[in-house]
Amino acid sequence: MGAMEEPGGIAALVLAEARKLGFDHAGVCDASLPKSLTQFKEWLDQGRHGTMAYLKNSVPLRADPASLLPGVRSIVAVGLNYNQPNPVRTGFPRIAKYALGRDYHKTIRGKLRKLQAYLESEIPGSNCRVCVDSAPILEREFAQRAGLGWFGKNTCLIDSKQGSWFLIGLLLTTAELSPSKPAVGGCGNCRLCIDACPTGAIIEHDGVWQVEARKCISYLTIEHKGQIEPKLEKDIGDWTFGCDVCQEVCPFNQPRESQPLRAQFSTEPDFLARRQWPDLLSLSTITESAWDESTRGSPVRRAGLDGIRRNASTNLKNRKPL
Repeated sequence: MGAMEEPGGIAALVLAEARKLGFDHAGVCDASLPKSLTQFKEWLDQGRHGTMAYLKNSVPLRADPASLLPGVRSIVAVGLNYNQPNPVRTGFPRIAKYALGRDYHKTIRGKLRKLQAYLESEIPGSNCRVCVDSAPILEREFAQRAGLGWFGKNTCLIDSKQGSWFLIGLLLTTAELSPSKPAVGGCGNCRLCIDACPTGAIIEHDGVWQVEARKCISYLTIEHKGQIEPKLEKDIGDWTFGCDVCQEVCPFNQPRESQPLRAQFSTEPDFLARRQWPDLLSLSTITESAWDESTRGSPVRRAGLDGIRRNASTNLKNRKPL
C-alpha cells in the first residue's frame, strides 16, 4: 500500500488518542533509515551481546523499517510508565520493576492495536504494524527521534521531565504524519550509574556509552544460560530477575518540587497487579508445574525454569549471615 498524505492535524489526533489509551509518552517521527545501526553492528562485532545470537541474526531486518512494513512512512512511538515501589524483602526474590506485573509486551501491544484501529479509521487505506521490543527494530532511536527521550550513559532513554521508568512501543504506518521534535538532553559529567553498577557493565567505547551485556545483571539473570562465573555471581547480589540499579541512582528519576512528574508512579493496572512469588529457598527447587503456573503471563518466564532456580540459589549463596 502506498503512502497516504496526512489530513490536517491527524498527527495531533493520533497522539491525543494514544494518551487516552493510557500511554504516558507519545510522539511521531519519519521512518528513514536508523543512524545508530553502525554503532549497533560494532557492539555486536565486539561480542558485547554475549549469547544473544538473535540480535546479530536480526541486523538485516533492523537496517530498514520497510522490511517490517513495506511502504512505511511514519512511526508513532509511545511510552508506558512502569514505576512503582519495590522494597527489598529479605529471603524473597528481587525482581526488576518492569516485571512485577503482567507481561508488558501484551499490555503495550493491546493498546497499540487499538491505536492502529483508530489511525486506520482516520486514514482509510493506510496500513500499520505494531512493534514492541521483540520486533527487530532499533526502537530507542525512533523513540528519541519522536521526542520521548534522549540516550543516557546507561543507554536508557531518559525524559528530562519524567525520567526513564517507561517502556517503549512503536506503531509503523504507511500514512504520512507530521513529525514531533526530537528529544535533546544529556548526562553532563554525572557518572552515578557508572559507579553504582555492581559489575561495571556501563562502559565507554570510542566516545559512545554502551552496556557490556556479558557483565550486565539483567543479561546474566535473564538471557544467560548455564553457570555464571564466580566473580559475577557474587556481584549479582540479591537480584533474581533483572536489575534497576542504574535507574535507581539516576538524578532524572529523583522527585523534584519543580518537576512533580519525576519518579511518578504508574497507574497502569496490568503493571500494578503484582505476582506473589515463593521465597528464595522454594524458588531454588521449584517444580516445572509450579513454575509454569507461577510465570504464565509474566516477563519472569523469560529466564526459564533452570535460570530462575540458578538465580535463586545464587541469591541464597550471596546472603550475608545474620
